Formats: sequence, structure tokens, C-alpha cells
Amino acid sequence: MIRLQHVLDTWKTIRQDTIAAVEEFPADDFDFRPTPDVATFREIARHTLDAGDGLTGMLLAGETELTGPTFRDRMKSHFRNLPSGAGAPELAAAMRESIEQRTAQLAEQPADFFSGMVTRVDGLRVTRLELVQFVKEHELTHRQQLFLYLRLKGIVPATTRRRMAKQAAR
Repeated sequence: MIRLQHVLDTWKTIRQDTIAAVEEFPADDFDFRPTPDVATFREIARHTLDAGDGLTGMLLAGETELTGPTFRDRMKSHFRNLPSGAGAPELAAAMRESIEQRTAQLAEQPADFFSGMVTRVDGLRVTRLELVQFVKEHELTHRQQLFLYLRLKGIVPATTRRRMAKQAAR
């Protein structure tokens, strides 16, 4: 059995590393993209924030169909009010506010809330807890993209720095 608090705590850890990537990426390169057919660093960071807010916002609002032609518009009503060109300070602050707010709101839900079924964006039927896990995994995927962009700029991501510090301490 997966425990809700574990999912929320690990999502917070992933978000902290996403925030670190946003804060450490060179501000003047925020629109960097390694090839023309991929998203910029800024776009990936913003998408990560918006998806987390949108999906959990819909879940907390009681929506059970997270799919269909109006899905994206319904999701947008749960986004943070940030300008499209928001830089690192604004994005990092919004990410901090978002993770604290959303995990607290989710933690306040009764246990049976998480066993309720919803239809995910890809049409798969999952429990609400499985959807929260999906949101966490989605962020983990995009955090790795941000880490790759950091590496392309010669910056070692926070997770690697922590691992290297542990190895050096042995």
C-alpha cells in the first residue's frame, strides 16, 4: 500500500530540486533550447508548475473526468497568475507556494477521498492517489529535462551534488 504522506513528502523533495534548477539556471539563458524542436528551459519550468497546479486543482475541485475537449481550459482555471515571461525569482516563488499549498490541501482530504476513481488525461481510470502519484512522476520527468539543460550549461544538478557530497564523506 502506498501511503499518502510518503507521496506528498517525495513530491515536495522533487519540487525542491526543480526549484533549485530554476534558481541555478543562468537568467539570461532562460529561453535556451538545445534544438529548435524542444521546449525552452522557461517553458518546461512553467509547464511543470502549471501541470501540478492544474491537475491537483481539478482533483481538489471534485472533477473526475480529466480528459475531453474542454480539459485544457478547465485546467487553466487552477494555474498561478504569472506573466508568460516570468523569470527565476517569480517561478521559484510560485513553485514554493504551489507545493506547500497543494500538499496541505491534499493532506486535509479524508482517507476515502483518495480511493475514488478518476479518468486521467490519457483516458486511464485511476484512483485519486494514483493521480497524485502521476503528477509527481510527471514533475520528475520534467525535472530531469531541466537537469539536462543545466548540464548543457556546465552546471551540476543539486541531486548529483548531494550524492557526491555523501560519497566524499565516506
